[in-house]
Amino acid sequence: MATTDFIAAIELSSSRISGMAGQKNVDGSINVMAYAYEDARLFIRKGLIFNIDKAKAALSSVIRQLEVQLGSSIAKVYVGIGGQSMRTVKNEINREVTGEDKISQTLIDQICDENRDYPIADMCILDFEPQEYNIDGKLVTEPVGVTGQHLTARFLNVVARATMRKNLEQSFEEAHVETADMFIIPRALSHSVLTVDELRAGCALVDFGAETTTVTVFKNNLMRYLAVIPLGGNAITKDLATLQIEEEEAERLKLDYVNFIPEDNEAEEKTITLTDGRAVPASQVCDIIESRVEEIMANVWNQIQLSGFEDKLLQGVVLTGGACKLPGLEDAFKKVSHIEKIRKALSAQQRLEGTTASINKDGNTNALIGLLCMGNENCRKPEPRPEPKVVVEHPETADMFAEDEDLKRQEEEARREIAKKEAEELRKRKEEEKRRQKEEAANKKPKRNWFSETFGKLSNELFAEDNMTDDTTK
Repeated sequence: MATTDFIAAIELSSSRISGMAGQKNVDGSINVMAYAYEDARLFIRKGLIFNIDKAKAALSSVIRQLEVQLGSSIAKVYVGIGGQSMRTVKNEINREVTGEDKISQTLIDQICDENRDYPIADMCILDFEPQEYNIDGKLVTEPVGVTGQHLTARFLNVVARATMRKNLEQSFEEAHVETADMFIIPRALSHSVLTVDELRAGCALVDFGAETTTVTVFKNNLMRYLAVIPLGGNAITKDLATLQIEEEEAERLKLDYVNFIPEDNEAEEKTITLTDGRAVPASQVCDIIESRVEEIMANVWNQIQLSGFEDKLLQGVVLTGGACKLPGLEDAFKKVSHIEKIRKALSAQQRLEGTTASINKDGNTNALIGLLCMGNENCRKPEPRPEPKVVVEHPETADMFAEDEDLKRQEEEARREIAKKEAEELRKRKEEEKRRQKEEAANKKPKRNWFSETFGKLSNELFAEDNMTDDTTK
């Protein structure tokens, strides 16, 4: 990728709309070039956009901030989507293979297109994952080239409410932001926080967000199950608000939870002083937080059991998301599931570089990093090229006689002859001009009066006779 190229991504969650632009390096690291976000609590609820105008304004603001940091325009973005209505639905398509020696890629593409058009009332298919293919009773993951007569294709479709995608697409359209592709957030997270062993051996990825908790099960490098629980970190905040305090203070108490846990050897009860001066027992705050966390973790374990893979997850559970930094989550999950292998993924597997590389400290940008990993198209908008100026060059006259003396002499004689002719023509033009001027001067002389001429003539004759008389007398 050229240094002027980059990949841009937008994630829409219940708490914020965030954007990131960066480059993928050869060694697998990510060069983060820009990052921006806007609060989304006023127009997104549990992943569903309910105010398109506010979503459009926030989206435009994020794009504008990214472009300022990049110093370049963004042509398109990759989009990560999630929400409460998202879940998985299984589908099977049977096909008799006749007239072919082996299963072709064209046949598989036709089956995938048929699955994509699978009708679900009030729902739309956001993504799908081909599972195993059953060919004459044998399970295979790569069917192209395999011979057989009967094919059963099994799909895991990720569906959501049709209004969720409609509102999302309308917000981007009104903001004049083109989408390169849309990916579900659990798939993006699998690219940024899960290891190769976890994807192959099997694990449950738990994205603990603000208003929802998403449970995704992976096994043999395939997504096997997905469900969204309508409970998240904000549920804990609202529980603490029942202490008759503002949500901002409740959020602070939640984040300071680790400081309120009483030690085993403490003789006296800890108290917490609220902003209004009231003293609240620390145990009461801890009980509220722990009760809600245990409820959420119990729901997570229930979804893992419903997937049917609870005893096949050799790599255990991976916790990620903005709310998973809350202490005590591992213990709460072990209490309800008895699974010992639990890992917190507060940062991505990829090494981050660039001026904004320190942004991924609490897991809030893991999905964006995953989207950058999945993107493969340059998202930079080409700068308009100026119209080329057409310069007409007049080539210098070549000297054809540079190396021939006879030709040079002939050329010189021809030039003298031309100069002679031009001088003769100039002389003739001058003579003609003089003649014309004389004629014009002659035509301009005044005509003599007849009376004056006649009187002068008679006077001359009379004076002439007088002269003759005088001479005779003498």
